[in-house]
Amino acid sequence: MIHLSADDVRRLLPMTEAIETVEQTMIAVSQGKANLPLRSLMDIDGTNKLGLMPGALSDPTVYGVKLLSLFPGNPARGLSSHIGVVVLFDPDTGAPIATLDADAITAIRTAAATAAATRALARPKTRTLAIIGTGEQAETHIDALCRVRPITDIRIAGRTPQRAAAFIEKVAPHHPRQNFIAAENAKSAVEVADIVCTVTSSPTLVLHGDWIDPGTHVNAVGASIPVLQEIDEALVLKSQLFVDYKPSALAQAREIMTALETGAMGTEHIRAEIGEVYQGQHPGRSGPDAITLYRSLGIAAQDLACADLVLRKSRG
Repeated sequence: MIHLSADDVRRLLPMTEAIETVEQTMIAVSQGKANLPLRSLMDIDGTNKLGLMPGALSDPTVYGVKLLSLFPGNPARGLSSHIGVVVLFDPDTGAPIATLDADAITAIRTAAATAAATRALARPKTRTLAIIGTGEQAETHIDALCRVRPITDIRIAGRTPQRAAAFIEKVAPHHPRQNFIAAENAKSAVEVADIVCTVTSSPTLVLHGDWIDPGTHVNAVGASIPVLQEIDEALVLKSQLFVDYKPSALAQAREIMTALETGAMGTEHIRAEIGEVYQGQHPGRSGPDAITLYRSLGIAAQDLACADLVLRKSRG
């Protein structure tokens, strides 16, 4: 069994390839070519958790599991809040054949999934991007989104304007063609944005529906478990809602769960899984003034497909 490090993953999984891989994977998921039990979480000490995400893809068969420690205090130590491994197994013998750094896989595949959804749902000539969050996902999302839309202005909102400014100082040299702005707060960041991404681990709301103008595309990415919620119900209700995988959205996206429980919406408010849009079964955005919302929970199929690509490339 071999181990592929974070450096190996970044070298062998360039963002352009990750975007195409994730798009094709989501088509397969919506075609029923995946077995994806919902992620399970085990509490460790009241703050930190261990996540388990098993899954299998068919045609060809790829199966494995992502084991991930969720430690929200890690960024203060200079570490990722998501640390773990993706384990791949031999489909012929069942033997484990590889472990891969899950932090790097997660960072790349999540941003790639957002970029693919943005390419399908956002207006073609959108130029202003707002990012709420200043962690690793903010970095990878900038890289990914600038590949699918002609972004010229990037507005960053953090917990404080100082954190936003420090983030810009770090990432701006890697994106010389874009103009970066440290926003005073999330509301001011999104007021003139064409595309909005929430990539936080906040347990409380960071984005409200009444801040979002017609024509905007929103990617809600950061809250992957029900105890976290980045966006409010108003945004869900005023948007054309698309999800990565309906079973996980119905069971683990807090704002969707609450809206269903209160009767504010029915399951039909979810227009489609994003894979259905990619394969042309659903038209996606209805018009230039629509607000589109892609609610990403992240699924093991994305991790497995990207891990399998990295493993195959490592073998030459």
